[in-house]
Amino acid sequence: MKTEEILVTGGAGYIGSHAIVALCDAGYTPVVVDNFINSSSKALIRLEAIVGKPIQYYEFDVRDEEKLNDVFSRHNFSSVMHFSGLKAVSESVERPLEYYDNNVGGTFSLLKVMNKHDLRKLVFSSSATVYGDPEEVPIQEEAKRYVTNPYGKTKLIIEDLCFDLARNQKSLSDKKWQIALLRYFNPIGAHPTGFIGEDPKGIPNNLMPFILKVAIGELSELKVFGADYATEDGTGKRDYIHVMDLAEGHLAALDWIFKQNEGDNICEAFNLGTGKSTSVLDLLNSFVKYTGVKVAYSVAERRSGDIAECYADPSLARDSLNWKSKRSLKEMIEDGWKWQKANPSGFK
Repeated sequence: MKTEEILVTGGAGYIGSHAIVALCDAGYTPVVVDNFINSSSKALIRLEAIVGKPIQYYEFDVRDEEKLNDVFSRHNFSSVMHFSGLKAVSESVERPLEYYDNNVGGTFSLLKVMNKHDLRKLVFSSSATVYGDPEEVPIQEEAKRYVTNPYGKTKLIIEDLCFDLARNQKSLSDKKWQIALLRYFNPIGAHPTGFIGEDPKGIPNNLMPFILKVAIGELSELKVFGADYATEDGTGKRDYIHVMDLAEGHLAALDWIFKQNEGDNICEAFNLGTGKSTSVLDLLNSFVKYTGVKVAYSVAERRSGDIAECYADPSLARDSLNWKSKRSLKEMIEDGWKWQKANPSGFK
């Protein structure tokens, strides 16, 4: 039974909360820092019901280095999982300054405090957005990184900062930086209990939560942004992955980090995806098939920053992390719908 404490920034958010389930199932003790701007403290109460034990958390912005230092002084963390940050592509185009300040600034503060406390083990939630409009699919980790929106640029800057730390940071300690950058694709679904799931603030920016909001009656119709892409049905194609598969990928990356030699600097990127792509209309039709609920939709103009197709080559994660996605599109849809039906207004 593991007893290590793991700091989880943004642990009340969609992906972070599911990662906490995976951590607890593996015997780790997560400690959460979250400002609840994009999340709800009620998620932590639900988490306690799932994992059967209290979840300790601190409410503040990760950019607050004084409070972050205090938390590090109170605990003996073995590693950090860093999820906190703003995450909407279209919003980042409208509010780039806020995204750079929050995502890059928050990570910079976290890394400084980690370095001060001699803790240099990090799992960072990056994104497939760093690949931009890929030259070829499936995408491998060595593919050219070319971002098309400010959100993606914040992830790329953070990745480069982590690569520079692992390549160049000189430390008086024997502990070197060991970092896993997880480029995840499109997480959907929810925990099978229906206790936790994705709860976007306001009108959703991502496809699946939008479908769910229409299906539950909160929104009148789905907007399909662009039907003139170079794909089979003209709509964009993405690699959808069950959020619990993604959570287990973060756990696998953590275990990979713990196997590294303390004296070795290492920073490596891994794709977390299924290796399959599904179009907007295919996902919509599959939702109707598996739930029996019809979803009204109309076609709108393309959104700025969107691309035609993006899906992973997940073989490096399979070979190095001993991880691969297990859950089907049917499970993703059914688990997501179970969450939405049980929580029509999310955590509110």
